[in-house]
Amino acid sequence: MRGAAMRLNTAVRGFVVVVLSVSVVQSQDGWGVTYTSTQICAVKGSTVEIKCSYTYPSRTQYQITKVQKKLWFTKGTNHNPVDLKSDPDYTGRVEYRSNQKDCTLRITELRESDSAVYKFRFITNQQGGSYTGSPGVTLTVTDLQVQVITSRHQQDGTQVQLKCHSSCLHDRPSYVWMKNGQVTLRETSSTLRYLLFPEDNISCALKGHEEFPSPSVYAPKLPSVSVSPSAEIVEGSSVTLTCSSDANPAASYTWYKEDEDSPKTSGHNFTISNIRPEHSGSYYCVAHNNRGTHNSTLQLTVAAGNH
Repeated sequence: MRGAAMRLNTAVRGFVVVVLSVSVVQSQDGWGVTYTSTQICAVKGSTVEIKCSYTYPSRTQYQITKVQKKLWFTKGTNHNPVDLKSDPDYTGRVEYRSNQKDCTLRITELRESDSAVYKFRFITNQQGGSYTGSPGVTLTVTDLQVQVITSRHQQDGTQVQLKCHSSCLHDRPSYVWMKNGQVTLRETSSTLRYLLFPEDNISCALKGHEEFPSPSVYAPKLPSVSVSPSAEIVEGSSVTLTCSSDANPAASYTWYKEDEDSPKTSGHNFTISNIRPEHSGSYYCVAHNNRGTHNSTLQLTVAAGNH
């Protein structure tokens, strides 16, 4: 077996695919599989081609060699593989190159679940004439993510610096930035400085491929607050106040009692043990992330116990 290593960048229909190395898999007796890469990183929603070729002896002393079947697989074993074309996870998304001795695999509409080790196998009419190219090609599929680099809350909104990031994109592609699902922002670089309001949802995508945006970042929505148990609260019992809010990045939570400056606790839940009538009052939960804050209030009434 022999091999070589190098670094390549290539583009597939506008998407940057990072090829980390080149490897040749070749046996000594003329049977072999050559992968042009051992590791590939691609962005969710893109198309990737895993380039491959294979060789075999043209004949043995008994007969001419004919390829009867060729396939790619990620599941099963070298001798009992599951053909990608029959795998329901890949239905309608895989294509095998049909040229002689070209075994290139094409996968469209990449999903993060497509991250796996891919191997090519071919079967011939010769006795024992089957071959699997090991160790195969490792494909990693990642999503675009909007990272909040800096944020500063102002009276009229939040001044932020955002970055559109993927571990695959080592070149400098053009981006689009979207507000509330619409391309309304003119910035085309990977960073965005903008004054955002609580109702704004910001996402990014590669230019020309707006149908594959990143998850949005946004301030916490109106928190949902509840108390358990929900029945009458009796002196001496324990109650738990719970707060949750839809937010990205995920929200942090702080509980306060009305007319008190110091917070009661931090976190989703606030538990009061051995509760007393003086615990009655309004409590409010503040949900906050680096995009903004939102709060909700609930009223707690404690019934005096019998003495």
